[in-house]
Amino acid sequence: MIELTGAAAELRTVRSAWRGDPTRSQHVIGACFDAEFSSWSNGLVEDFRRGVFHAVLSDVIAEEIGRAPATVQAVHQELLNLGAEVVSVSSEVLRLVAAYEARAILGPRFRNDLLHIALATVASVDVLVSWNFRHIVRLDRIQLFNEVNAALGRGILAIYSPREVTTYDRNETDSGS
Repeated sequence: MIELTGAAAELRTVRSAWRGDPTRSQHVIGACFDAEFSSWSNGLVEDFRRGVFHAVLSDVIAEEIGRAPATVQAVHQELLNLGAEVVSVSSEVLRLVAAYEARAILGPRFRNDLLHIALATVASVDVLVSWNFRHIVRLDRIQLFNEVNAALGRGILAIYSPREVTTYDRNETDSGS
């Protein structure tokens, strides 16, 4: 999970986990080294460097990054060195995960995805950033997560890919103006 806090717009973004393989390109940090996704993932990292966003990482991501190649670990460490906040799994997060599980939004194999979404929700972030189009960046799943969130008095969580979030290397025609 990577959470971002935007300097101007107070945008807070979270990135979900990969399923046990930190080299998979669906993880924002791992995708920095994937030809298909690297421009947007690296753009997001550059946004952190330029202070456009402030990273907030989780203890779950730290555990997953421990299994990643050194290059991925180095990006994670850089985000920490830039002053990233680290959020932790709590009983509140686990209750939310249990509610997602009760709705059977994702199967038990994808519990870390549920943890990252619950961490983002409890941290009251505005946007969860993910390349995981199969389980997370899908309208039907987003609606289900937000139905549970709303039923429990939580805020709505927007979920986007890094391509939709990064401001790095955008030109004026990208804004539609």
